[in-house]
Amino acid sequence: MTRILRLGVNIDHVATIRNARGGPDPDPVRAARLAAQAGADGIVAHLREDRRHISDSDMERLARDIDLPLNFEMAATDEMLEIALRHRPHAVCIVPERREERTTESGLNVIGGHNHLRRFIDELTQAGIRVSLFVDPEADQLDAAKQVGAPVVELHTGAYCAAQGWRQSRELDRLIAAAEHGAAAGLEIHAGHGLTFANVAPVAAIREVAELNIGHFLIGEAIFSGLDSAIRRMRAIMDKAVAESGNIRSA
Repeated sequence: MTRILRLGVNIDHVATIRNARGGPDPDPVRAARLAAQAGADGIVAHLREDRRHISDSDMERLARDIDLPLNFEMAATDEMLEIALRHRPHAVCIVPERREERTTESGLNVIGGHNHLRRFIDELTQAGIRVSLFVDPEADQLDAAKQVGAPVVELHTGAYCAAQGWRQSRELDRLIAAAEHGAAAGLEIHAGHGLTFANVAPVAAIREVAELNIGHFLIGEAIFSGLDSAIRRMRAIMDKAVAESGNIRSA
């Protein structure tokens, strides 16, 4: 059976560098175009409530000017829903968000937020936007995602990426079990957060995973080797892991 493993490139931290000084450079839209040329299958951007990196004008330009599918990461707020419905990206990934966090620290509490999330999922789906929920690799959260009507989940790989030795093996087992459980329930499985050249292969090899979303590491690596080179190397590692797991990526 042939498996296509997609790579979504998050360009948030191109905007972080730009915002550190002000002005137009570096331009995240230019980064998105370069990512497309280097082999990305989609572009990811998170418009946060405090606008710490991606801005409203960035989202407008990304939705208008890039050819790849755009995955708009957002919190479940009325402000973000209105922006998503205005720009109609290919996909929305609903993530938890706290102003004081440096980056997304955990998955959504889908169980506790069932009634709140249902309205967002329904409105986005009715607008033709694919909805995913960013969740920890826990069976009960995956079951809740299915019950609330989300067709896709993105497994939070942060704990796996931060762990070492036997703890990392344990976290990988959690990801594998969650991917199998979610796929059996009819969910499309994505994964992301903290993935690097060193740790991506075991996640890419999980047969149920259809898409990896990677950003911070690629933008950091671009300082040393260039964005094109960083994405091509990540793509090659992913493809090798897929091939060695018994599947071959089709063009």
